[in-house]
Amino acid sequence: MGLAGTAATSGIAIGASEWNAPFLLCVLGWVFSPIYIKAGVVTMPEYLRKRFGGCRIQILLAALHLFLYIFHKISVEICTGAMFMRLVLGLDVYLVTIVLLTITGIYTITGGFIAVVYTDIVHAGVMILGSVLLMGFAFKEVGGYQELLRKYPNTKPSITQEGNWTANPECYLPRQDSFHIFRDPITGDIPWPGVIFGLPILSLYYWCTDQIFVQRCLAGKNMSHVKGSCVLCGYLKLLPMFTVVMPGMISRILYTDKVACATPSECEKHCGARTTCSPIAYPMLIVGLLPKGARGLMLSTLWASLMSSLTSILNSASAVFTLDIYTQMRPMATEKELMVTGRFFVIILLALTSTLVHIVQTAHSEQLFDYTQAVMSYLVPPIAAIFLLAVFCKRVTEQGAFWGLIGGLLIGFIRMVSEFVQGPQTCTSDNSKCPPIICRVHYLYFAILLFLVSLFTILGISLFTDPIPDKHLHGICWSLRNSPEERVDLDAEVLEKRHALRAQPAVFKEPQSCVWKALDMFCGMEPMPGSRLAPEEVAMERMKKLSDLSEEPELSDMWEGTKHQDTLESPFWRRVINVSGLLLILVTVLCYILYH
Repeated sequence: MGLAGTAATSGIAIGASEWNAPFLLCVLGWVFSPIYIKAGVVTMPEYLRKRFGGCRIQILLAALHLFLYIFHKISVEICTGAMFMRLVLGLDVYLVTIVLLTITGIYTITGGFIAVVYTDIVHAGVMILGSVLLMGFAFKEVGGYQELLRKYPNTKPSITQEGNWTANPECYLPRQDSFHIFRDPITGDIPWPGVIFGLPILSLYYWCTDQIFVQRCLAGKNMSHVKGSCVLCGYLKLLPMFTVVMPGMISRILYTDKVACATPSECEKHCGARTTCSPIAYPMLIVGLLPKGARGLMLSTLWASLMSSLTSILNSASAVFTLDIYTQMRPMATEKELMVTGRFFVIILLALTSTLVHIVQTAHSEQLFDYTQAVMSYLVPPIAAIFLLAVFCKRVTEQGAFWGLIGGLLIGFIRMVSEFVQGPQTCTSDNSKCPPIICRVHYLYFAILLFLVSLFTILGISLFTDPIPDKHLHGICWSLRNSPEERVDLDAEVLEKRHALRAQPAVFKEPQSCVWKALDMFCGMEPMPGSRLAPEEVAMERMKKLSDLSEEPELSDMWEGTKHQDTLESPFWRRVINVSGLLLILVTVLCYILYH
């Protein structure tokens, strides 16, 4: 809804945020994922603890992740779903919120990451089918792609005056550069330097350092699976320009007076907002074009999209809190205690989210996509900087990383709070009293600036502190990624303490009641027999047997729990995936050239 709404207002430039993803997904698969897997981490804050030592960066980043999940991702997802159901079905916002949170909460809490993964597969299929179906109906109704090119620049609402007040033409007329991605660096709503340099910074955080996406790669069976999934995701990210962005523009053509309303009274009549009704562009297509059966499929598509996002966010937030924050409070917590804590944290998160819906719904529903991009631009560049340097610059130290992150976040928070105090900036708002650093600097330019400030601050402070010895960095930074030497963990003492209690026998006890046993199995907490071998031991036994039969065992037979799975790949599949990744980059570049 955010993509389609922004496209209805300004054209295809917002599609660059989708087409930027394939480049960073390849970086995730070929650069960051091997480093994370060699480090043996489960969460992103844990990687920074292993890379720099100490716990303050880990706790700070974990808290920041939770803040972004609650006030950015979850709130916006709930707001989007509530808005859609209110417009299409006329349902109450809070009823929709309760139903959506209840359904997603139940199977996220009971099923955990496995349930999230399998339901996401089903949701992805429904989303692709539904969006392609709506795209077909939309292009058929408008008369094809050439008619879209001809009609969109001429869409103008019939009512542009209200009493003695006349709307500014810039607020309701389509942009002259609507079908171009690269726009003027000064007057463009999405300037081309921001597209080339700003969006990759946001995408670096979004795809390469965010727990929601990286945990999929960490769960891969081997590196071929990890890279293949990144390539597949990259190809899928090419579709929204045609299945979401252009249908949003078609919606403006078909329902100009509603989607492109110019006066406050008209907008309030059609969507309940006084500034713009662009977020209803996608729902208007569903209601106006699709027959009843197809309309039900699209409702399922939107529900699937929301549930998929929510379950991923909830599961990632639970993992970050449990493994990065709760373990600091209770270092000797058992596996069962951590699992139960994670389940309860999801419940607390759901309750907290419900209280924020009204605030987000009231304040930012009119500029949903711009709100999400702006919040990311103000907070995530320091995170992107610290991960980039952690991987590629072994000279960076813990002191430099911590104070650089703190400084960048303070600057970003000041800009974000200042903008929220000034209120959402629109073409009709009076910005004369607004400080230029807030209202005149585009959020993508600010992201570039903040990234550079954080980068140089981290490097500058690191140069005045003692470097981390190489023995602690083998395999977890780029220059030492293939080092044959074994790494000495900076957090070795912390790990020893945490594994002390878990190593004791009879941590898990057989439940006495059949009801409790069934409940444990349902929640994934069934007891594990003590005599069973650890996964690594099982893998070593299998490898030993294979080596007796053949000198070169098949790589496909290697169990995913071995220590070698992070580096070894089948030569055939490595070539296939490398070619596929290269082809993905070329196709994306051609798309940019076509719509430059």
